[in-house]
Amino acid sequence: VQLQASGGGSVQAGGSLRLSCAASGTIFSLSDMNWYRQAPGKQRELVAGITIWGSTNYADSVKGRFTISRDNAKNTVYLQMNSLKSDDTAVYYCNAVSSRRQSYWGQGTQVTVSS
Repeated sequence: VQLQASGGGSVQAGGSLRLSCAASGTIFSLSDMNWYRQAPGKQRELVAGITIWGSTNYADSVKGRFTISRDNAKNTVYLQMNSLKSDDTAVYYCNAVSSRRQSYWGQGTQVTVSS
């Protein structure tokens, strides 16, 4: 499985961005999908996840502002980010966990929020 993340960029606080992660391979629909982020000097943290059944979970820091979704027909997972804050500045990574618990990572996309 190869993951290609896109949609990052620079935005002012309060703005919005939508990240996309396109997956190659045939196991996308059988994989839980996650978005992680890593800010400079900090550990990588889970931002949001969506299971193969569509159940979602979010970090407390993004609840109510971020929405994760998936389109199995397009092998793509999305992260809609609204009301962005400077603390959201990080490199965002797409992650897939297969039914065999194999983990795959995308290359990351930079999100910069200026106040």
